[in-house]
Amino acid sequence: MEYKIADHIAAMKPSAIREIFKVLVDPEVIALSAGSPDPGSYPVKEMAEIGNDIFANNLVTTLQYGTTEGYGPLREQTKKRLREKYQTGTDADDLIITTGGQQTISLFTQTMINRGDVIVCEEPSFIGALNAFRSFGAQLKGVPMDEEGMRMDKLEEVLATTERVKFIYVIPTFQNPTGRTMTLERRKELLALAKKYDVLILEDNPYFELRYEGEPVATVKSMDTEGRVVYAGSYSKVLSPGMRIGFCLANKEIINRMVVCKQVSDVHTNMYFQMLVSKYLKKYDLDAHIKDICALHKIKRDAMLEGLAKYVDERIAFTHPNGGLFIWGELPESYDSFKLCQEITKKKVACVPGNAFATDESAVSNGFRMNFSMPSLDNIEIACRRIGETAAEFLK
Repeated sequence: MEYKIADHIAAMKPSAIREIFKVLVDPEVIALSAGSPDPGSYPVKEMAEIGNDIFANNLVTTLQYGTTEGYGPLREQTKKRLREKYQTGTDADDLIITTGGQQTISLFTQTMINRGDVIVCEEPSFIGALNAFRSFGAQLKGVPMDEEGMRMDKLEEVLATTERVKFIYVIPTFQNPTGRTMTLERRKELLALAKKYDVLILEDNPYFELRYEGEPVATVKSMDTEGRVVYAGSYSKVLSPGMRIGFCLANKEIINRMVVCKQVSDVHTNMYFQMLVSKYLKKYDLDAHIKDICALHKIKRDAMLEGLAKYVDERIAFTHPNGGLFIWGELPESYDSFKLCQEITKKKVACVPGNAFATDESAVSNGFRMNFSMPSLDNIEIACRRIGETAAEFLK
């Protein structure tokens, strides 16, 4: 029979990243396309110990339904850590535990967006967020970036000339896909513009604790005095992505509405992993663990930057991220990175072309994303050499 798919879903395309993952069934492919931390960073021994304790002493709680807002102790631990360590959150805010940071994006969009409303975001931006926005019928407006993050002059142009803007979506620290970090001055300008044009900000910050050099920059939420900023965080990048434990910190009114949306989605986030994270935070030193994984990832970041500089034509520019998981490459203007990534795949290396991160998926992009945390140091060297060889032919 013929299935009449909803218009807003029928228009969506499969994630380019997930499609690229299909080539990874070949064990010879070096995957620079992932978005995960190094598996060696997972505290496996500690989590196994905690897991045994949970099943020995908290069996009923972990296997029973929980509250939609999340496991109480974990909520309080997370709120306390954000407030005391990062001065983020006020008495007017509340926190919900979500099924990964992606669910925060989805629930907030579902809560706020009517079909045809506009979401302003960085160009390029995280494909998971862009597809969530599209799935709820939002119109996307991209704002170009430079090395200091989203350009505020271009943002104001969009806000001044566009009707029905509901919120601005930003990944201010070690942005996905570019690895760039928005400066403190621009964060202040962002908040001022949001106030001026009376729109909300969704601050997506899953990578900010993976800093390898430089000084931390205050969260946008830490400067928020009006409840204008919704903060999306995650334990995925510092403990384990497979646990799917994220959180949202926002004004209580917004959180209450998101709770209703979550109740008709998955009822509540996995109880076992919520308890596991909570007990980890109580028993072990998360900051010490983060310091260790940052040291591990810094070695790989440095190796990729050195390999790219050694093997790749200097006409291709690369970002130098101070943290996070990604390096962004940019071909000279008019070159199509999708075609380059296709050629690189033939060399058994997988990168993600920039059009996957564009607000207009049909637009040609000269950028492409590489992940340095997953491949081994040997494979980073091999991948950089193959990229260089392919790019040399491509640029001819």
